[in-house]
Amino acid sequence: MRNTLFVFLFYFFLTSSFAQKTTLVDTSDYKERTLFISDFKKSNEILIKSIKENNSGKVSKSLINTYKNFESEFIEEIKDKNFTFKSGLETYVQDIISDLRKDNPNIPHNIKVLIEKSNYPNAYCLANNTFVVNMGLFNWLDNRDQLMAVISHELGHNILNHVLNSQIKNITENLNESNIVKGLREEKNNRTTKAFDYVKSRIYAEKALRRKHETEADSLGYVLYKRTNKNQFEYINALKNLLDFDTISPNKVSKKIYLNLFDLPHQKFNENWLENDDFTSYNYEGYKQKFDKDSIASHPETIERVSNLKSYFNELEKEQKSLLADSSYNLLRDLTKTEILPNFYYNEKYGLGIYVAMQFFEEDEELENQTFYKDWLGKCFKKIYDARKDYKLNRYLDTVDPKNHSESYQQFLNFMWNLKIEEIKNIADFYNKTP
Repeated sequence: MRNTLFVFLFYFFLTSSFAQKTTLVDTSDYKERTLFISDFKKSNEILIKSIKENNSGKVSKSLINTYKNFESEFIEEIKDKNFTFKSGLETYVQDIISDLRKDNPNIPHNIKVLIEKSNYPNAYCLANNTFVVNMGLFNWLDNRDQLMAVISHELGHNILNHVLNSQIKNITENLNESNIVKGLREEKNNRTTKAFDYVKSRIYAEKALRRKHETEADSLGYVLYKRTNKNQFEYINALKNLLDFDTISPNKVSKKIYLNLFDLPHQKFNENWLENDDFTSYNYEGYKQKFDKDSIASHPETIERVSNLKSYFNELEKEQKSLLADSSYNLLRDLTKTEILPNFYYNEKYGLGIYVAMQFFEEDEELENQTFYKDWLGKCFKKIYDARKDYKLNRYLDTVDPKNHSESYQQFLNFMWNLKIEEIKNIADFYNKTP
């Protein structure tokens, strides 16, 4: 739940500058999607051929089945328009990779870039040289150099072949597991405890390997980045932005916004909508964790990653503020800000979409984008109404979690759950009819 919330928290760090023409990404990209799917299949064929040549027996067979199944699922995501091909973001990332390759000839030439319609600030690479960059990354990073730093990190994963190596190790351990299970079945005493100990040790080992891979990718990524003679401190600043992403508190939605948005001509605002449940007596410590969270964390804490880099590369001991972005980066960042609400909608995060729209209303004092916000507010409320009518609201709206939710978000969730179905419909109808 905590990660879900932080998907949107960082946007409010940016909303004071969110005043631009609301021109959305061009989605008439059938030709581009079709071409990409064709290229993706070819690259997967090359990967499968390499797997056959370098692995044998059950490992090879399992890997091939994995990638064939993944190909089908991933192509369906492409067909479902989860990615964009005509935004300009993909060519921008390709240009960064080309710049890195000038000073790092070991970077592959057949890298394909996908831009995902996701607000989460993330990027990842696949074993067939496909790089996926989320739109949210453009919002979260300060400039082109920081984006290059993140891409360098992912190239580190790619060059070190982390994805495929991890899968091979996992498959090998799965194949060996049958002997371990057989041995456990023959145990007469403490069979359950020993089985749990095995599962726990397996999870710890897998997560430890992932943390090791992240540290390796940080170091190699910095070497790739450093060779371009870009500002070296921006590599650390990119990671520090991720640290902010872990800790930033959300701005509040004031009662004034609720009154402004939901006191309608044919449905007056009801103060009872803002009533909060009392969770003060709930014992959140009653559940004892069976796994140590730090031990199974897949990524080292960001502050540890920064510390490691500084210890490996002495020149990073100093600190420097982030550089201002150039006009081309600012244009793309403005574009991705415009996509925030549509992305929440198309990813079926309707509750978050409503809350983010309300945050934008709170911050946009110049009111330049109110029509745009209201449009998406109406769309999301319509989906919330449909879900409430079909008894599926839990899929699209969080339940209150006082331990992990801010007071502002708790207030919002209480408000949403307090609304009656006909009241939700009235709000949806009003904003879907309002010009």
